[in-house]
Amino acid sequence: MMGHFLASLLFLGALGTTLVDSYCVEKGKNMAPEGKPSQISTYHSYGKAHHAIDGNRDGVFRMQSCILTRSEKSPWWRVDLLEPRTIGAVVVTNRNDCCWDRLKGAEVRVGNDHMNENPVCGTITEAEPGLVTRLCCPGMVGRFVSIVVPDSDDLLNFCEVEIYPEGTEKKCV
Repeated sequence: MMGHFLASLLFLGALGTTLVDSYCVEKGKNMAPEGKPSQISTYHSYGKAHHAIDGNRDGVFRMQSCILTRSEKSPWWRVDLLEPRTIGAVVVTNRNDCCWDRLKGAEVRVGNDHMNENPVCGTITEAEPGLVTRLCCPGMVGRFVSIVVPDSDDLLNFCEVEIYPEGTEKKCV
């Protein structure tokens, strides 16, 4: 039984899973849909800020499940959780159909500054089609969770953000 499980894991690894090499465990209810999202700009009506918290991880832009900003200096997306919350993990799903490299180097920030000058929970270091990145932010408290690509002059796009209230059980990125 255990051998079959390990073989299955190896097979999935060979296929290239959509999960980053981390062990974050989301616990509790995803808080993101309860918040108010915004972004620096909107490139196309299909790429509105609320698409990142609609519960749809579909990575195809034309399905209206992703965000897309205009080309901006340090583009950002943010959700206002309406009150300070303790954040345990943030999960970001990248676009699957195109342009997934735009998310590489993005910082996930948590704090109470509405201008995105908050402590960094983690940085997205890998960007592949449809990649799901889990960043652990145990004990970080903030009203705002933002994704910022600092010092970039480009568009920002991704497809889903989930924010969980409790910490993790194992090492995270």
